[in-house]
Amino acid sequence: MKWPYENRAGETRRMECDVLVLGGGLAGCYTAIAAARKGQRVILVEKGATERSGAAGSGFDHWESACTNPCSRVTPEEVAQAFIDDKDGYFNGISHYIECREGYDRLLDMETFGGKIRDTQDDFAGAAFRDEKNKFLFAYDYTNRFTLRVWGSTFKPALARECRRLGVTVLDRTEATALLLDRTGAAPCGAGAAAMNTRTGEFLILRAKATVLCMSRPARVWLFHSDLVGLSEFRPTQCIGSGHAMGYRAGLEFVMMEKSVRGEFSAAGRSFPPYSAGNNHNTWYAATMVDARGVDIPYVDRDGRVLKTVDERYRPAPGQKFFLKGGTIDEAAYEVRGPETMDAAALLAQGYQLPFYADLSRMPEMERKVIWGLMVGEEGKTKIPVLKALTDRGFDPEKHRLQSYGSGWQSASFLEQERQLFGAPGGLMNDWDLKTNIDGIYAAGDQLFTGDCCGHAAATGYYAGRKAALRAASLEALPACDEEEAAAEQARLLAPLFRSEGMDWRELNAALAKAMQIYCGGVKNDAFLREGLDLLRTYREDYVPQLSCANPHELMRTHEVLDLLDVCELILNACLLRRAGNTALCFARSDSAEVDPPGDRRFLTLKKEGDRMVSGSCPLDYYGDLKSQYEAHNADYLEEVAHEQA
Repeated sequence: MKWPYENRAGETRRMECDVLVLGGGLAGCYTAIAAARKGQRVILVEKGATERSGAAGSGFDHWESACTNPCSRVTPEEVAQAFIDDKDGYFNGISHYIECREGYDRLLDMETFGGKIRDTQDDFAGAAFRDEKNKFLFAYDYTNRFTLRVWGSTFKPALARECRRLGVTVLDRTEATALLLDRTGAAPCGAGAAAMNTRTGEFLILRAKATVLCMSRPARVWLFHSDLVGLSEFRPTQCIGSGHAMGYRAGLEFVMMEKSVRGEFSAAGRSFPPYSAGNNHNTWYAATMVDARGVDIPYVDRDGRVLKTVDERYRPAPGQKFFLKGGTIDEAAYEVRGPETMDAAALLAQGYQLPFYADLSRMPEMERKVIWGLMVGEEGKTKIPVLKALTDRGFDPEKHRLQSYGSGWQSASFLEQERQLFGAPGGLMNDWDLKTNIDGIYAAGDQLFTGDCCGHAAATGYYAGRKAALRAASLEALPACDEEEAAAEQARLLAPLFRSEGMDWRELNAALAKAMQIYCGGVKNDAFLREGLDLLRTYREDYVPQLSCANPHELMRTHEVLDLLDVCELILNACLLRRAGNTALCFARSDSAEVDPPGDRRFLTLKKEGDRMVSGSCPLDYYGDLKSQYEAHNADYLEEVAHEQA
C-alpha cells in the first residue's frame, strides 16, 4: 500500500514561541491554556490527535481531590497529608497539594470549555451520592464529598477547542524527540525541542523561552506482547515515557525511578483488559461481590466491622474522618478492596467458593446505574470495548453477574518479575514552581514523580503553564539553539528509515522487556543490575544499528523503543543507588538483609551528565509546610481567584 502522505524526510522547519508544551494530554492542554491566558505565544506538540490523545483521551470516571468544592468536608491540607502518609512519605507533596488546592478550579474551567461535570439531566436525582443543589455526583466517600464522578469522555474535545480558541498553535501527529539546550551561559538552560512529523517525516526545530514537559509515564518496560500491542498497557499505545527519555538525555534530575510494582493493569495477554471483568475496586467500587453459590462476600470497615448495607460501604467508620478512593483510607485499608488484592486463600478457608462475581443486581438502582453506565463507560478504554461490547452481547446488570478475577487464583496472576511503573511511580524532580533542575524547563502531570490521576494532571498542568509564562515574559530574547545538536538529532531520527532490511521495533521492545524481567525484576542485586546495563549496551551496539522501518509511522514506533532503551538504563542505574530494601517503594534486594533502615528514608536523585551518572539525595519532606509554601509561591494566583470570586 502506498504511503498516503507527502514525503518530507530530510526537510527542516523552524518555529518560535514563548512557551513550548510537549504533550497534548490533559496536563499539556491545561498548560497551554494557562500560558495563552497570560498572553504568551504557545506551541503544543502532540504525537497523536489532541482531541482524543493521552491517557484521558477516551475518558475517565472520577476527579480526585476536588477538596475546595462547596460540598467538601475536608481541606486540601488534610487530603494531601493523607496521600503522603498513605505512601509512607515517598510522595510528591508539592504537586499533590497543588492538585488538592486547585483541582476544583480546573473542573470549573472545564465546565466553561464545554465538559460535563454535573448531572444536568437529573438522571441520578435523589441518589445518596448526589448534591441536589449543585448537581454534583460524588464517589467513594459519600460523607466528605471531595471526589466527583464526571463525564470524562467530554473533556479532551473541550480542551482541544479551547486551545484553538485561545490561539495556541497545535502540532498534531508530531512527536517531540529531544530537548534543546542553550549552553552559552554558566549553566545550560532550556531552548526548546526537536520534533518530527509522524506522517511526513519533516523535522522541526522549535525554539522557546520556556518549555513544559507534559508527556506520559513509561510503559511497556517489563510487559510487552508483539501481537497485542494495544493491550500491552492500560494507557494508550503512544504513552510510553518519551519525556522521561528526553529528560534523561538532557541531564534532568529524576527521583524514585527504582520503584516498580507487580503488574496489575497490563493486559499483554496476561489478564483481561482493565475494568472488563467484575470487581470492587476503583471504577467498580463498591460493587456487591458474591461467590459461586451467590453468597455475599461482606465488606468490612477499618475496624473489621461487617457492613450490612450498601450505603455503609461509602461512609467512614465511627471515629474515622474520611477515606480515599477505592477503599484506601487515611488510617487503614478495607479488608476487601478488589480482586487484585483479595486474599483468596483466606476467603476459601472461610468457605467461599470460586469463581467470584460482581453482582450489581443486588445493589440499589442508582448505585447499579452509576457503576454500569457512568463509571464503566467513562473510565479509560471502557466505553466501546466494555460497556458497549457487553451490552450488545446481552449483559444486563439488573439480571446478570459479571465474573471477577484475582491475582493468584485466576488469569490475572502476574509473576514477581513482571513489573510496571504504576501506583505513584518515579519521575522528574521539581521545586515549588514545578521547575526541573535546568532553568526554563518545567514539568506537569505524569512527568512529575508520583504523578497520578486526572485532577493531578489538570492542576499541575495549569500551574506549570502559569510559571512557564512568567519565565517567558521575563526574557527579551529566545535562548540560543545549538544547530549542531539539532542536526545530529535529525540524523539519529531518520537513520532507520533508510535501511531496507533489518530489525522491527517490536523485536527490540520484546528484548527490552525480557531483559528487565531477568535483571530488574522483583528482587534486585548489584550483579544482576550491572549485567542488565551491560546487556543494554550490547543492544545499542548490535541491535539499534539494525532497526529499520518502511514509513514515518513505523519510524515513530522505532523512536519510542529507542526511548524505552534510555528509560531502562535510567531505571537500572536508579536501582543501583538504593542499597537496602524499601517496602514503600516495592524494592527488594537479595544482596542486603536490611529493609527500611531509618537512615535510608530519603529521596535518591539521579541525572546524567555526559557519560557520567550523578546521584544525590534530599529529605522526604524537602518541600516544607504545604500551605505556607504554596501561598508564598502563588500570591498572584490567589489574588486572581479572590478577584474573580468577588
